Amino acid sequence: MRNDLELDAIIEDYLLGKLNPQETEAFEQLRRSDAAVDHKVVSHKVFLHTMEEYAQQLLLKEQLDSIHSEIDVDSLVAQVAPHPSRIVQLWRKHKSAIAVAASFIVLSFVSIYSIQHNSQQTDKYVQLSNQVTNAIKTQNNLIRKINTNNNTVPNKAGNPGRYGGTGFAISTNGYILTNLHVINGADSIYVQNSKGESFKVKAVYTDTQYDMAILKVSDKNFSYLSSLPYTIKRSSSSIGENVYTLGYPKDDAVLGEGYVSSKNGFIGDTTQYQVAIPVNPGNSGGPLLDNNGNLVGIISGKPDQTEGAAFAIKSKYILEAMRAIPQDSLGKKLVANKKSLLSGLKRTQQIEKLQDYVFMIKVY
Repeated sequence: MRNDLELDAIIEDYLLGKLNPQETEAFEQLRRSDAAVDHKVVSHKVFLHTMEEYAQQLLLKEQLDSIHSEIDVDSLVAQVAPHPSRIVQLWRKHKSAIAVAASFIVLSFVSIYSIQHNSQQTDKYVQLSNQVTNAIKTQNNLIRKINTNNNTVPNKAGNPGRYGGTGFAISTNGYILTNLHVINGADSIYVQNSKGESFKVKAVYTDTQYDMAILKVSDKNFSYLSSLPYTIKRSSSSIGENVYTLGYPKDDAVLGEGYVSSKNGFIGDTTQYQVAIPVNPGNSGGPLLDNNGNLVGIISGKPDQTEGAAFAIKSKYILEAMRAIPQDSLGKKLVANKKSLLSGLKRTQQIEKLQDYVFMIKVY
């Protein structure tokens, strides 16, 4: 326990820049040689970042509360109309709800698209607070918000489900890998192949740390696939290495091509690559392959407000997930192919062979 506490203290000093150059070099060497230490560093970095965000959100809430307390509601109502009207009555009835809603609007502006926002948040918070103040002091805007909120009725009848994302086969007998965030909270999950056939699946393994889920087809109409055409890469990919992905950001498969732009993901996350490939929400869970048909990762998200970039979980964690599937869920041990059937083929030929192993994930 003492060693763990000491290691945590060293990691925090390292992340906060409190180590001297010699100590920093020694620790970085330990991090490179010990994967467990490296994972602890990444986890602690995310934790510190989350705590900083939470503190900034509390500060924003205090600023908004202060702004709301300074608003002269009676004077504002008097400006809207000299005599009580339906709009004024609505404003009197719902003024506290509007204040709360304004807070949530600002907080939603600084939320992430799956991947967190950038580091210059404090100035943005102050700017957004000023914008909210101006909006609340403008009676026409207030009236417009009241009318919108009062008349909007969500229509769920025409939307029985949603397309969750993409997945790909890791065995011939129906095991499919995707992101955990694609299926999280689902009542039922289906996969659809390139021929338009759908099959019911169930999750047999989930990993919250690496955002991965392994599904198993539980449909008697499912026919086993032929031998997988790709291998799972065990070594690291290099910056500048050409890669591509096939996914379902819409109803049919879409190819995305690019290259590895960084060996680390968000805020230095060593479990991910950053790749220069344009992606959309439905690409989550799609395979990332190199030109030789080696699976180098799984698409997991994109930086907020950054076009043409994505993050992908590295292939070594795919292998770890395959080894972690509970034995009672396995007919036999999952083993990755040792030879790629895509090597040496043109991209069109690779996609032709690959498309039967990539699935649309349909979440209900």
